[in-house]
Amino acid sequence: MDAKTSEEGGEVAKGGDETLPASKSGILNFPPSDKNPSSTRSSCSINSKDMIFRADKIDLKSLDVQLERHLSRAWSSNLETQKPKEVWEIDASKLEIRYLVAQGTYGTVYRGTYNGQDVAVKLLDWGEEGTATIAETAALRASFKQEVSVWHKLDHPNVTKFVGASMGTSELKIPSKNPSEGYTKLPSRACCVLVEFVPGGTLKSFLFKNRKKKLAFRVVIELALDLSRGLSYLHSKKIVHRDVKAENMLLDHHRTLKIADFGVARVEAQNPRDMTGETGTLGYMAPEVLDGKPYNRKCDVYSFGICLWETYCCDLPYTDFSFAEVSYAVVRQNLRPEIPRCCPSSLANIMKRCWDANPDKRPDMDEVVRLLEAIDTSKGGGMIPDEDHPGGCFCFAPTRGP
Repeated sequence: MDAKTSEEGGEVAKGGDETLPASKSGILNFPPSDKNPSSTRSSCSINSKDMIFRADKIDLKSLDVQLERHLSRAWSSNLETQKPKEVWEIDASKLEIRYLVAQGTYGTVYRGTYNGQDVAVKLLDWGEEGTATIAETAALRASFKQEVSVWHKLDHPNVTKFVGASMGTSELKIPSKNPSEGYTKLPSRACCVLVEFVPGGTLKSFLFKNRKKKLAFRVVIELALDLSRGLSYLHSKKIVHRDVKAENMLLDHHRTLKIADFGVARVEAQNPRDMTGETGTLGYMAPEVLDGKPYNRKCDVYSFGICLWETYCCDLPYTDFSFAEVSYAVVRQNLRPEIPRCCPSSLANIMKRCWDANPDKRPDMDEVVRLLEAIDTSKGGGMIPDEDHPGGCFCFAPTRGP
């Protein structure tokens, strides 16, 4: 009888009428040996040297996936146990993650306490387990480590204070969205960042609350100076934020503005062509970013100009346009927000210079600071009257009378 494989019976004929049972895993089991009466057909008693592996039955792709996951877990575990730790690495036993605050593109933010201090905990998981190769994960973690090593040295009153970070999350107790479900677990490669918790909410929510009554000119300039000083400091450290918008600015109890959310920030490249790609939020994005061209720190200056308009008007730009229309019109038609007639020329000129289509014509942020400091707010000039000056602006006031 010729050697052949019976797919239905799961047996392989081998010499004469003798058959060898074949398992689905591709292992051929020998029958009991006459020399060993105690042997049985149970696969549990088969010695490994008495097995034959069938190559056509082995799922190599599945083995590759399992091996990669095992190596990834082992690699991550090894990273977490390496000593000595970096100066910025946290002691997980001192961190208590309390509840979910927000969830965004680049991670999830929780409120917690670390060593007795109120902190915001941002967890970065970079997608589902198995979606990135070991090499891609290593690159992400290396980039994270490099940028954190820069962030932890930052110290400025208008930049949220960095507290610490962790290259792994296996030791963290992360609450689930549903409290009844206990704790959740992130992929082994996930990382977390701790920054000071700023209790006053975002600039965006503050402006929304004042959308009808507007802000006094003095308050507008105070907020603009805080933001410009923070950005000037970051740029002096060669850091480009890349997502400057009212939603990423926080206010403390004294209404001091602090720049937050470094989810897409990068150390500025020596060659601008190394910094490309659409990064940021559409209404705030500079034309060169929207157009996929190389950019530098001047993209933050453009975004600042939009934020300055927003702060003065307590309004959102381009509310009547779709995303596609904004993108096309900003790049091809030089679309910009309409500046109210009542806006003092000193402030309007800063807006226009900051959102110039040519990045080289935009001022550096340290110059913007000087221009704002030179503005006299003692005579009012905002969209509403302040306590000492009853005059105000009615550019956006509803139409009165018949």
